[in-house]
Amino acid sequence: MKALYYPAHDQLVMADLPLPVAAPEEVLVKVSACGICSSEIETFKSHSNRRTPPLVMGHEFCGVVAETGADVSGFSPGARVVSNSVVSCGICTACRQGRSNLCANRQIFGMHRPGAFAAYVNVPARCLVPMPDQLTPEQACLTEPLANGVHMVNLTRHIAPENVLVIGAGAIGLLAQQAFQQMTGASVTVADLKPERLAIARKNGAAATINPSETDLVQAVSQLTGYQGMDVVIDAVGTSTTNRQTLEATRPGGTAVLIGLYENSRSLLSYDIILPEKHVTGTYAATDAEISQAVALLATGRIDVSSWVHYYPHSEGVRAFREMLESKNGHIKSVITYP
Repeated sequence: MKALYYPAHDQLVMADLPLPVAAPEEVLVKVSACGICSSEIETFKSHSNRRTPPLVMGHEFCGVVAETGADVSGFSPGARVVSNSVVSCGICTACRQGRSNLCANRQIFGMHRPGAFAAYVNVPARCLVPMPDQLTPEQACLTEPLANGVHMVNLTRHIAPENVLVIGAGAIGLLAQQAFQQMTGASVTVADLKPERLAIARKNGAAATINPSETDLVQAVSQLTGYQGMDVVIDAVGTSTTNRQTLEATRPGGTAVLIGLYENSRSLLSYDIILPEKHVTGTYAATDAEISQAVALLATGRIDVSSWVHYYPHSEGVRAFREMLESKNGHIKSVITYP
């Protein structure tokens, strides 16, 4: 089969690789579409050991069941499916608590096991949910990043947020914005350095947008909220600067949510958390249940997963990756499609 292969640092090639064979509990999925995640871009750029070549990356995908293992029930060849990015064990404490994203034995497609930048990929059946008929593969492959937004909503429900700030209008930021709007009715403000991305956020319902290169982000948030701060602030960038801004823009008693992985920052100060009793939480991926929630949310047609996405045929996988890496002309997201 053809695959977008990461054979060594700084190298990407289209390669012929052996067709995978499904284990008894697995499904062989013929990939229909796979999104390129910014985490893959960053680890490629930084030579991170989180994704060590040789490797086939890709964890945002959907497809069609080609074969099923001997122990699989509930899926038949021809069924359209969407996958979680996390392969959980199902038996550890976190899994038994329904927190499959925190599985003690978790594996990630395109990190610990072969990913979906390939014509076919093996998937444990427990990772899969049916793809609704009204969704195209180009839409459905963004279930997993949308599920990250769903997970953030679920992590902060105790706050009952009325106002939310999202720092970073990349794919995760834009989908978190829409998840909060649709699931909580909160007023969402979006901050980014690129005007083109802010325009997309406004088109998708942002109550306000802020360009930190033009105005002080924390001061702007203070003015927008009557000098109170936001109920929830999401750092979808992950630098020491955005970590600090996230905490400063959060109101006393509010929640700062960290998802961006640009750098391993150590910038948060304990007094700034303790004295105003702010909550700081990390957020990682999504549970299997939240994948189903995200699919259902996509199926409503109220989530924009197309106007800001660039699509490439599988044969142009290297170009898809490189153009997202270069991020020219406001390029946010590449999706690879398969025949």
